[in-house]
Amino acid sequence: MVFELVGIALLIIFIIVGVVILVKIGGLLLRILLHVILGWILLFLVNLFPYVNIPINILTVLVAGFGGVFGVILLLIAQVLGFF
Repeated sequence: MVFELVGIALLIIFIIVGVVILVKIGGLLLRILLHVILGWILLFLVNLFPYVNIPINILTVLVAGFGGVFGVILLLIAQVLGFF
């Protein structure tokens, strides 16, 4: 009887710890996904301006995705400096 109660208590503790870990990892993944999507949207919106011509290729999409807003700013600086 005592061993069953200890086993159930340990099982409940493991379930609670597992759920907390999943929620923290899920929140982190959600923030990363939001950062990537925001970078891509900003890259496409910046390209709508007539004086900006950043090519949409795999390199610029990766920079905008991984860098987010700062990646798009980096691409704008590279375009102003003449790299594109």
